[in-house]
Amino acid sequence: MDTFRQGAVLRARQSMEMGDAFHAYIIDWRLPDMNGIEVTRQIRSLGDDTPIIILTAYDWSDIEVEARAAGVTAFCAKPMFMSDIRETLMAAIGQKQAEAEDNILPAADSDFRGRRILLVEDNELNSEIAVALLSEYGFRVDTAEDGAEAVEKVKNSTPGDYDLVLMDVQMPVMNGYEATEQIRSLDDPSLAGITILAMTANAFDEDRKKALACGMDGFLSKPIVIEELISTLQNSLERV
Repeated sequence: MDTFRQGAVLRARQSMEMGDAFHAYIIDWRLPDMNGIEVTRQIRSLGDDTPIIILTAYDWSDIEVEARAAGVTAFCAKPMFMSDIRETLMAAIGQKQAEAEDNILPAADSDFRGRRILLVEDNELNSEIAVALLSEYGFRVDTAEDGAEAVEKVKNSTPGDYDLVLMDVQMPVMNGYEATEQIRSLDDPSLAGITILAMTANAFDEDRKKALACGMDGFLSKPIVIEELISTLQNSLERV
């Protein structure tokens, strides 16, 4: 079983064992060495009947029969728009759109319109979902696929172009720790001092200490909890 499948199925199993089940799974159809239908089969083998939504940029009519047989609940087209995600989620979990329109996303106490974030994330699906969510709150989001690209974007920016960096920790080419150290060593103090928040699935104390030691300002556990994300962004931006 490959790492991606292990991670998804392990988290599904843990959520069931802890009695803290997910409301829905959103799975990309095209994943390295596998596809979302196979992930769905593995999750269903646990006895988990949580709605599963498959994301795809292709015509899903060719895979719909196989996907439905595996246990897929619904499909959502890529590129994603928040309205599409909302509608598909509401249909998948059996709620009417009108009933949940105002409650699908937690409210924020701050106005984030015009605030610009650099999102550094190598996983395309994670990046797309994060961009859609952050845009819904008014953020303007620029993206980088690895730490090296993030360093270049910050280095070539003008002070104030970015209000904050959301930095994944485990990435190819250059990881988030190295990228943060390079950003902190930039000659322009306005760029070197930008707020950087770590994002990692390893929520251990040693990981938090490592993030802070390399110059990161805060820490978000993955998978991202929307309430925690918005609260952390709100607190971080208030200090900028």
